[in-house]
Amino acid sequence: MDYNKDKFRGTTILMVRRGDKVAVAGDGQVSLGDMVMKHKARKVRRLYHGKIVAGFAGSAADALTLFERLESKLEAHQGNLTRAVVELAKDWRTDRILRRLEAMLLTVDASGCFLISGTGDVIEPDEGVMAIGSGGAYALAAARALMAHTKLSPKDICREAMTIAASLCVYTNNEIVIEEL
Repeated sequence: MDYNKDKFRGTTILMVRRGDKVAVAGDGQVSLGDMVMKHKARKVRRLYHGKIVAGFAGSAADALTLFERLESKLEAHQGNLTRAVVELAKDWRTDRILRRLEAMLLTVDASGCFLISGTGDVIEPDEGVMAIGSGGAYALAAARALMAHTKLSPKDICREAMTIAASLCVYTNNEIVIEEL
């Protein structure tokens, strides 16, 4: 296998907000080409004194760099997630080194949620559901259906939707980590 040609691929990160609760879930699979390299990676974590939850899809090293940058932006803006993600997106898009990073971030706090990409995107969903990664479309569809037709909590919706995504996406597994606010 030529490791230079193959990329670390896939993951699924899902955010569900219902009422005053929000949950973010991520699977644990790390793949290189058609081989599973790791089953229990932690792609969802708490930032800024536990008040922000962020999940990443893409290159792990790139995502860790972005987590560090986001954390510094949160410190600079006293935990204001909106200002921090806008500043991160500007840096990510304009910095010669950062713009080569291959990852996406999904971030939430008690009141907001954002998808951030290296192309300068800062997207806030219309509904209380958002997903990224190779299994994101599957998790998003399942979560929307569960939101519309059940009274499940965000954590339970995340668990069920991620299980569905894992059954469909070869780059997503059932080693699910969920963080709640």
